[in-house]
Amino acid sequence: MKQNSLFDLFDQDEQDQQKQEREMRSSMLRPLADRMRPETLAEYYGQSHLVAPGSLLWNMIEKDTISSMIFWGPPGVGKTTLASIIAATTNSRFINFSAVQSGIKEIKAVMAQAEMARRQGERTIVFIDEIHRFNKAQQDAFLPYVEKGSIVLIGATTENPSFEVNSALLSRCKVFVLKALTTEEVQNLLNQALHSPKGYGDKTIDITDEQIYAIAHFAHGDARLALNTLEMIITNSPDDIHGVHVDGEIIKQVLGKRTLLYDKKGDAHYDMISALHKSMRNSDVQACIYWLARMLEGGEDPLYIARRMVRMASEDVGMADSRALEICIAAYQACMYLGMPECSVHLTHAITYLALAPKSNALETAYFAARDDARETLEEPVPLHICNAPTRMMEELGYGDGYEYSHDYPLHMTDMECLPPKLKDHVYYKPTDQGSEARVGKRIEQIQAIKAMIHQDRLNHKK
Repeated sequence: MKQNSLFDLFDQDEQDQQKQEREMRSSMLRPLADRMRPETLAEYYGQSHLVAPGSLLWNMIEKDTISSMIFWGPPGVGKTTLASIIAATTNSRFINFSAVQSGIKEIKAVMAQAEMARRQGERTIVFIDEIHRFNKAQQDAFLPYVEKGSIVLIGATTENPSFEVNSALLSRCKVFVLKALTTEEVQNLLNQALHSPKGYGDKTIDITDEQIYAIAHFAHGDARLALNTLEMIITNSPDDIHGVHVDGEIIKQVLGKRTLLYDKKGDAHYDMISALHKSMRNSDVQACIYWLARMLEGGEDPLYIARRMVRMASEDVGMADSRALEICIAAYQACMYLGMPECSVHLTHAITYLALAPKSNALETAYFAARDDARETLEEPVPLHICNAPTRMMEELGYGDGYEYSHDYPLHMTDMECLPPKLKDHVYYKPTDQGSEARVGKRIEQIQAIKAMIHQDRLNHKK
């Protein structure tokens, strides 16, 4: 057996020290956000509503009883981190899958491996980051393997899974909603990064609480953005033998103008159009103009907003002011002709008109009530007397028999029944007393009175 000399031992120690230094330098080259990524639930920051001891998700991770799930939340709140914690703690095969880089071929290859592992008694967890980027066919490729238990699927998405994940796949997954971190939570995270060995614990950083708060506020609940911003500021601030002195001017430059927090294909898209619609419905002109500006300055397609306004004109104003529909269609046409930035004023014109107009949802209520009846009576035939009879055979069968041409009668109407017998006397449209609809209501009452009179005359003639 070969004996190591003292020189060999010294040489080995030197090699080990050099290796440690190389690993340390390599680690410090990684972005701060990556170095600070928690490895256990105890280190995990935020989302206390999900990962508090004893909670469903906490139990699933701690007991390694993971089932298929979707993590849904804004960027930088810990979706991928939770997946990495599961990867570190599970006894299953863990496969990290990128929706950006993988197609049907790659999916099928991984699924075949997972099925083989299942037959050998081994479970496979497949993590898909940005699962919303998969199209329907790609998502469908996972479904049979999830159904028969070949894999446990974990997806992460910034998009609303109700819109972006196939309903069949979604029904087999538990959705966990992650929230943006509070400013206080982000401040605590920044302070941890300043003192942790994985962060700047080996450096003296001259930074004030006010500066930390400014960074945390700037991040708007995004932990990754907060850490990246802190790293940029520290890297570009002056340092000397006493440490790094965070430069106020650098902070001003980094935080000077924040990109608008708006993704026209993401949840902000739906949240802000909802805010615009509900502000209009509540006749809040100032809020309407603000949300309109937020969307347009964030890069939203003006035609999308214009289309939604056309819908609003009938859904929430309707017969209370029928001019609202005309104005919204005109605004839509202006957006088509002019585009941004010119059409911003036309959209402001339309949304202001909608906000100030009297409100009625009677048309929408009428349609939904009629729709429900229609779905229940799809087999109900059209009454023969209001059917056309283009052929002799149809005439002989009674098509059009008994039809009363309204213009041949006084007041241009009759009491002829036009609903199927099963729905006789059903009322769908019920005008409100708002704006022009009050006059509409009086006109309906007038029509009802005329038809009642005609009906009574018909009965009198039969006697």
